[in-house]
Amino acid sequence: MKLLVINHNFHYEMEKLVRIFFPNEKIEVVRDENTEDFQLLTSVGENITVAARFNGFSKTLTAPLCGDNEMQMGRMVYSLMGEYTGFYPKWGVLTGVRPSKLLINTEKEMGRENTERYFKNELLVSHEKYALARSVADCEEHIISLSKPDSFSLYVSIPFCPTRCSYCSFVSHSVETEKAKNLVPRYVELLLKELEITGKIAKNLGLRLESVYVGGGTPTTLNGEQLKALTGTINRCFDLSSCREFTVEAGRPDTVTEEKLLVLKNNAVNRISINPQTFSDSVLKEIGRHHSAEDTINAFKLARNSGFDNINMDLIAGLPTDTAESFCRSADIALSLDPENITVHTLAVKRASSIGLASPSIAAENAKIASQMLDYTYEKFKNNYHPYYMYRQSKSAGSLENVGWSREGFECVYNIFMMEECHTILSCGGGAVTKLKAPSGDEIERIFNFKYPFEYISGFEELIDRKKRITQFYNTYS
Repeated sequence: MKLLVINHNFHYEMEKLVRIFFPNEKIEVVRDENTEDFQLLTSVGENITVAARFNGFSKTLTAPLCGDNEMQMGRMVYSLMGEYTGFYPKWGVLTGVRPSKLLINTEKEMGRENTERYFKNELLVSHEKYALARSVADCEEHIISLSKPDSFSLYVSIPFCPTRCSYCSFVSHSVETEKAKNLVPRYVELLLKELEITGKIAKNLGLRLESVYVGGGTPTTLNGEQLKALTGTINRCFDLSSCREFTVEAGRPDTVTEEKLLVLKNNAVNRISINPQTFSDSVLKEIGRHHSAEDTINAFKLARNSGFDNINMDLIAGLPTDTAESFCRSADIALSLDPENITVHTLAVKRASSIGLASPSIAAENAKIASQMLDYTYEKFKNNYHPYYMYRQSKSAGSLENVGWSREGFECVYNIFMMEECHTILSCGGGAVTKLKAPSGDEIERIFNFKYPFEYISGFEELIDRKKRITQFYNTYS
């Protein structure tokens, strides 16, 4: 669709807002005020004007200029798009990734009551979404306070999975293919070297480790010996005496064995994820998973019997062929297993996934169903869990959120440290991004590792050379 922009520089925010309603369409921004070839016009002149022309729907709104023309224009776009699609997103005109961070920062300037009015009246955020952001912000503020100027966390990337899920857009290779499988030994060998070098840098800078997160991909795609070498190297090269949490994603139940669980348990790992995504076998088949719901339950019980008392489970709202009824059943089963964390994601269909893109009318219907799914989890989970972190992704169904629910005292601190940019995240592995945070300021700098495993292997020396920037950054900002 074409977005016509006349006499204003709000095009980026208007484009993001329109994408909420048309998540799968390419949006072309044009500035030729004489053209008649557009679906949405946004203009600033004597008044603010927004006009929509979609498949027989034609309507124009005008409003006087005001102190915040961009916000006013956003509300007008929201109104017209809502009228056309019949869908009014519960986050209003808010397009940011971290609503709770915006709430915390706004409250510092406006106070609590004015912040609530701003969210509801200016940003058009619904009462329930404001309450969610408020609850998450209260929890985050406590965990953020644990981070100190010399704190850091470690992220380790294992970009391999047994198979690739249809919704996946991450850098993850299926070890079902011989080519990817053959990369694993060399990848692990170099990753251990990168960890050793990174550990020396952290030690020389006097940094204090707060949390470790080994993600992917599926780290437990590695065999027992490889997992032992990986976790053993982390223990040897980093001081874990101050480490609050050591997480390893064991997300795919078809990769979970007693041998691997004992390796993790014996190497200081105290939190794992076993992720059903759904407990519907037909949906699992649709998304390309080669295990059953019963396999997930068995893997969870095996982890409990292996001594893990902090387990996360992921669910995804809006998966292909899933219904509100079957999703609610999945949520009930997850609750019955009594994990310490349940993370509820809203499906976001990215270009790199293999799921077909939906038309605007289907996208609106999917958004309504996903909203019903999330509403159910809020009602069911709130009695035993509280929302402790939240983020939003572009192109998620209904512009809805991902929420981490936790029992008291089991919040994943890494998730909050990473999401809220509390301190430096030193990252190792393919596709990993080191995020440097100045100890006494807001300066942020990123160091990117090569994205794919074969690039990581072939470009390893250059990748290690980039790590010199870590010390340079701390010398500059300490």
